[in-house]
Amino acid sequence: MNDKGHLPEERRTFLKYLIGGGLIGFAGSVLYPLFAFLKPPKQADVEVTSASAGKLSEFEKGTGKIVRFGNKPLLVIRMPNGEVKAFSATCTHFDCTVQYKKDLEIIWCACHNGKYDLNGKNIAGPPPRPLDEYRVVMKGDEILISKKA
Repeated sequence: MNDKGHLPEERRTFLKYLIGGGLIGFAGSVLYPLFAFLKPPKQADVEVTSASAGKLSEFEKGTGKIVRFGNKPLLVIRMPNGEVKAFSATCTHFDCTVQYKKDLEIIWCACHNGKYDLNGKNIAGPPPRPLDEYRVVMKGDEILISKKA
């Protein structure tokens, strides 16, 4: 302080930079984790050529089950006639998870009432295209799923 009780101009400028820098650092340390949380990093697709859906004896006729194929969900359905089919379990409209409706014998998306037949074809609602179908191979009692070529 000088004789009049004021800080010299250089000290005042130094304090402005010090406090301003501290506030910017504080704001960055609070906001960066917040934005990082709100926008999680994208996960790379896991390259999987085939996966096991379980044993055929675990599936009753006319039931469906969600299984993982890498990091994607698949819907495996054992049809009333005993045939096993596998489809992508994400709706082609907004990526909601679909499910098998046994009473209506359709694949149904609860988000916007999208409906697919048991061949994966979109038959009602907003889905713009059919579900992706996967190849099902039986190895003894085990159900193996792979991508169609």
